[in-house]
Amino acid sequence: MVGSLFCHVCGASREARPSTAAHWTLYLEFHNIKRTLGLSTASLIAFVVGMACLLMAGIAVGLMYSVQTFNDFQAVQLFRMQWLLGAIAAFAAGLLLKKSSDPKR
Repeated sequence: MVGSLFCHVCGASREARPSTAAHWTLYLEFHNIKRTLGLSTASLIAFVVGMACLLMAGIAVGLMYSVQTFNDFQAVQLFRMQWLLGAIAAFAAGLLLKKSSDPKR
C-alpha cells in the first residue's frame, strides 16, 4: 500500500519518506510554533491573543474610527489604551502559564 507505515504482508515497519519540498506553511502549524517557542498550549494561546490585541490597538482602531474633533481623538486613544491593557493581561497570563524548565517544579 502506498504511504503505509507498515508492510501489508509481513507487518515490518517502513521508514517514512521525508518530504523534499518544505512549504512555508509548516512554520505556521500550531505544534511547530509551540515547539519552537517552547511554550505550553495555554501560554501560546495567550501569546496569540496578546498579539491580536496589539494589532487591534495599533492598526484596526485607527482604521475604524476617524478623528474629527478633540473628543473623537480622546475616544480613539481610550480604545487604544483598552486594547493595550488587554494585550498586557494576555502576555501576563502567557508568562504565568508558561511551562517551567526547572525539573524540580
